[in-house]
Amino acid sequence: MRILIIEDDDVLRDGLVVGLSFAGFTSEAVATRVEGEAALEAGGFSGMVLDLMLPDGSGLDLLARLRSRGSTLPVLMLTARDRPHERVAGLDGGADDYLGKPFDLEELAARLRAILRRAEGRADGRIAWNGLVLDPAKMKGEIAGEVQTFSPKEFAILRALIERPGAVLGKSALEERLYGWEDGVESNTVEVHVHRLRSKLGASFIETVRGAGYRLAPPTAKETA
Repeated sequence: MRILIIEDDDVLRDGLVVGLSFAGFTSEAVATRVEGEAALEAGGFSGMVLDLMLPDGSGLDLLARLRSRGSTLPVLMLTARDRPHERVAGLDGGADDYLGKPFDLEELAARLRAILRRAEGRADGRIAWNGLVLDPAKMKGEIAGEVQTFSPKEFAILRALIERPGAVLGKSALEERLYGWEDGVESNTVEVHVHRLRSKLGASFIETVRGAGYRLAPPTAKETA
């Protein structure tokens, strides 16, 4: 899933990008409110990690503008001053969750998964499709009685397809889930990872729509019964 990070601390910002990549997230990171608003205008994010104090304004003000436009983008707010009244202000201002600094990266990833899951209307952390039960927290899945482990990029492609079952996703759309703005895009990355997913899930689990992209095969009769 593609996450926007707005955090002015260079070390923390870079650490979040790297750490969340190991949890299956693709992150875009900026340091200021102005850069964050420009990124939000471009769109394409599943959620946001937002620092409360930014060098050119308050994260709460950015959040207020976002909610005033009717956006329901899940937002996890960060602050170095973890005081009750700040948590209340953040949550009442439209944040979906709140985390004080310093924090554990695994906890932040878990909280992100939780607010994204709620936004999707799911109570269970696992996702099921056509015989596959996917565990996003562990980037593992079980199919036909076998447990499969996925790399972050394999998981990103699989998650993108599962989010829109039946829809055809082109190569460029899948590349957006694999790479940040500053990453170099390898020409055959999507094809390589789709091939590896098919070797783990079955050749027919992901269909190729010639000239258009990829989609998940429809559920079997047993799955839909």
